[in-house]
Amino acid sequence: MSPYSGDIVVRGGRENNLKNISLTIPKGRLTVFAGLSGSGKSSLVFDTIAVESRRQLNETFPAFVRNRLARAERPRADAIENLSTAIVVDQKPLGGSARSTVGTLTDVHPVLRVLFSRYGRPSAGPSNAYSFNDPRGMCEHCEGLGRTAAADLARLIDESLSLNEGALTFPAFAVGTASWQIYAESGLFDPDKPIAEFTAKERELLLNGGGFSVKRRTRHSVFRNEYEGVVTRFNRRYLKRDADALGDRDRRALAEVVREETCPRCAGARLNAAALRTRIGPHTIADHCAMEISDLIRVLEAVDDPAPRPVLTAALAALRRIEDIGLGYLSLDRPTPTVSGGEGQRLKTVRHLGSSLTDVTYVFDEPSVGLHPRDVHRLTGLLRALRDKGNTVLVVEHDREVIAAADHVVELGPGAGAHGGAIVYEGPPAGLRAADTVTGRQLRRTPRVKDSFRAWDETLTVRDADQHNLRNITVEVPAGVLTAVTGVAGSGKSTLVSGALAAQHPRAISVDQSSTGISPRSTPATHTGVMDTVRRLFARANDVDPGLFSFNSDGGCPECRGRGVVQTDLAFLDPVTVTCEACDGLRYRPEALAHRLDGRTVVEVLALTADDALDFFTDDKVLRRLSALHDVGLGYLTLGQPLSTLSGGERQRLKLAGRLHEAGDLYLFDEPTTGLHMADVAGLLDLLNRLVDGGNTVVVVEHDLDVVREADWVIDLGPGPGHHGGRVVFEGTPAQLLAAPDSLTAEHLRAAARD
Repeated sequence: MSPYSGDIVVRGGRENNLKNISLTIPKGRLTVFAGLSGSGKSSLVFDTIAVESRRQLNETFPAFVRNRLARAERPRADAIENLSTAIVVDQKPLGGSARSTVGTLTDVHPVLRVLFSRYGRPSAGPSNAYSFNDPRGMCEHCEGLGRTAAADLARLIDESLSLNEGALTFPAFAVGTASWQIYAESGLFDPDKPIAEFTAKERELLLNGGGFSVKRRTRHSVFRNEYEGVVTRFNRRYLKRDADALGDRDRRALAEVVREETCPRCAGARLNAAALRTRIGPHTIADHCAMEISDLIRVLEAVDDPAPRPVLTAALAALRRIEDIGLGYLSLDRPTPTVSGGEGQRLKTVRHLGSSLTDVTYVFDEPSVGLHPRDVHRLTGLLRALRDKGNTVLVVEHDREVIAAADHVVELGPGAGAHGGAIVYEGPPAGLRAADTVTGRQLRRTPRVKDSFRAWDETLTVRDADQHNLRNITVEVPAGVLTAVTGVAGSGKSTLVSGALAAQHPRAISVDQSSTGISPRSTPATHTGVMDTVRRLFARANDVDPGLFSFNSDGGCPECRGRGVVQTDLAFLDPVTVTCEACDGLRYRPEALAHRLDGRTVVEVLALTADDALDFFTDDKVLRRLSALHDVGLGYLTLGQPLSTLSGGERQRLKLAGRLHEAGDLYLFDEPTTGLHMADVAGLLDLLNRLVDGGNTVVVVEHDLDVVREADWVIDLGPGPGHHGGRVVFEGTPAQLLAAPDSLTAEHLRAAARD
C-alpha cells in the first residue's frame, strides 16, 4: 500500500537489533509478527511503534500533566507515521499486593459493593462498608487480608547459638549485616552469650525493644540507627510489605520462617461482621466473590427483583466478558499475584471489550501463553472482534492457529540477536506457509508422536492431593523419564506439579512462570552467577580486588555510575540519554580497563556471546553455566547485555538457564515453552531429554503439543477448568493418549496429526 493511505509506516527502524528496517502495516487489520525469540519482534512492535504512539500522545497533554507521566525517548527510527493511540496488553505479571484481586482488577467488586449497599439486608452502610480495603469494611483482625502471618520464633532464632554464632537465622540478619550489627555490636547484649541464656529482660529487648537509637560502626563511618527488636524489625521490613516487592532469595527465606493461616475471625472472607451479615437472598458478598465466575453469573441471573436490575446488568455484562474469554473458572476473590501470565493478559483485555473506542491500535504480547489448544479459538475470536470494531490489532505470537487467523503476517529474522532484526516475510498467512523462512518451514512440518518410550522401575507418588480444585487425587509420576502434565487452563496442572509434587519433594529444582527482573544493571553474566567467577579470575590474574571488575561497584565509571549513559531529565520534555563521555559507554573506570585476562579487558569479555565465551574460558563452573545458556537457545546473547533489552521469551529461558547448573535429580518446569518459537521448542526438547538421559526425572506442565508428543508419559487433568477439573482424565504414553475418548488434549493431538 501507499504510505499515504493512512497505514502505519516505519522507516529506518534501528531499535535494539533492528537492521534499519522499513515496512507498512495495514490499519484496521489483524497483523501477527512472527519469528524466533530474540529476532526483533518486540523491538519493532513494542519498543518502536507502541513507545512512539504513547510518547506522542503524552505530548498532547499540558506540561503540568506531562511532568507526572512516564516519559520515554523517541525510538531509533528515521520516521514513524500514521500512528493511532496504542493500548498495550503485555505479559507483565499483574502484580499488586495481597489486597488486589480479580474482582478489584476488573472493577466487578465495586459494582457488587454498590449492589449490596443498596439492596442487601440488613445494610451495613455505603459501598465502602463492603470493601476489604477500607477500614469501614475490613476485618479488624487481619486488616482485610483474609490471612494472618507471624514470625515463627523457633525458625527465626536458633536459641542454642549466640549472636556471633549466627543465632538470627534469617539471611538479612546474618552475621556481618547491618541489621546484625544493631544487635551484636551495639553494646546492648553479650554477642557470645547463647540466646537461651538471656534473661527475660534481655530477651524482651532483643525481640520487641525500641524507642531509642544505637551506634553502628562501619569501615568508613559511624551511623546512628533507631533500635528495633528483631520481631518488630522483621514485621516492618518483611511481613508488612508486599511480598512481590522482595527479591527471590528473600521470598524463599521468608517462607522458611513465617507461619501463615486463615484469619480465625473472618474465616478468610476479609470483611468485618457487619458486612458479612448483609445478604441478597441466601448469599453474602463474600459468597459471591468465592464463587467461580460462571456460577456467579447464574446466581445473579436468578435474582428476580426489578429494583437492582440496573446494577445487576452492569455486573453481569462484566462477568460475561470474563467468561467469554475462557476465564469463567476464576473467582473474584482470587489474589492477582496468583494469576498466571496468560490469565493476567486476558484479564487486562476484559476492560477493553466493552469500550466504544475505535481506530485504536491494540498491541498484544503472545496472548496464547497459558492457553490449551481448545481455548485458542476464543482468543482469535477476541482479536477479530477488536479488529471488526474498527481497530488495528498487532500481535507478537508463535502459535500456529493465531498466525493462521491473521489478515497480515510479518516475520523477522532470519535468526536471533545479532543474526535477526531483518524482515524476511510480509504478506498473508497462506504465503508464509510456503515461504522459505524458519516459521514457514515449521508450518509445513507434520508432527508425529514418537514410537518408543523410556521404561521405569520407580515412581514418585502424589497422594490424596486436594489443594485448590484437585479432587483428592493420587497420581504416580514415573521416575527417570519425561512426563508431561496437560489439561485446559485452570484444570489443576500447576497445583499438582508446583504445589503438591514440589511440596512433597522440597529439594526439587522448580522453575515456574514468575517473572525475571529486568534491571538495566543486570546482565546474563550476573543473572547466571558467571560474573562472580569472572571478577575473581580477573582479580587473581592481576592481583587486585575483585570489586574493581564490577561496574555496579568499585569498578564503575564515577561519571555515569556504571550505566554507560547519562540521562538528562528535562522536566516535562522527553529525557535525553547520551553515551557517557568519561567512559565512552564502557561503564568502567580506566583502572579496571588497564587489567586483562588472557589478553582481554573485562569489557571485551562481556562483549563475547555466550557461545564465543565457551571457547574463551576454561573454568569448569563458568563453562557449566555458559553451556546452560547455549542449551536453552541463548548462545547468541552477549554476557554484558542488559536484561531490560531482552524479550519476554528470552527472560523466561534465562531463568531456566539459571537453574540448570543446580544439582538435583527432579526438575519441575511450568510451561517452559513460554515465549519459544516452534523451532526453538526442538532445542528445549533436546535439553529436557539430556536431563532425563543423565538420570533425572523431568516433569513439565505444558500445552505445546510438540512437547506432549515427545514425552514418555502423559498425565491429563480435567475434564474442564475450576470445579469442573481437578481429576485425572488420562495416564499413559502419548501413543495411548491418541486413542483416549474423553480427553480434550487427545482430541487436539489427533487433529494436529491430521493437519
